[in-house]
Amino acid sequence: MGLELLGMTKAMTGRIWCVVAVVSVLACAGGCVRRTLRITTEPTNALVFLNDQEVGRSELTTDFLWYGDYDVVIRKEGYETLTTHWDVKPPWYQRMPIDFVAEVLWPAWIHDVHTEHFILQAAEPANPQELIERALSTRAEALNPAIAD
Repeated sequence: MGLELLGMTKAMTGRIWCVVAVVSVLACAGGCVRRTLRITTEPTNALVFLNDQEVGRSELTTDFLWYGDYDVVIRKEGYETLTTHWDVKPPWYQRMPIDFVAEVLWPAWIHDVHTEHFILQAAEPANPQELIERALSTRAEALNPAIAD
């Protein structure tokens, strides 16, 4: 009796419930974007830091949440420490307003992988005599600090 007051038939109500069910299923089955950084180095097994956080030894992959500029520090004994920046740019489907479709409505997973290769330079061995002179100089400064005027 209530449906007749609204001017709806049972068939129309059934179609509405069908549409609601399909929309609900699609909303729950929304896709997701997985973002991954892949870092390789030459030589391998170097310690990698992203934005002052240790992420592991190369060759490595790590997930990330945002695009933009990353501070990269790579260290390995016997090599110069590499300090640089890596600008991770978003793909076309992660730009406004398309990102909403990729993140929420697309019914499949999207895996966005960014790869960068870093080459470390071998460290030059220190001159032992120069090290001794610097150590003695530092010691002398520490034991006899200059008095400010």
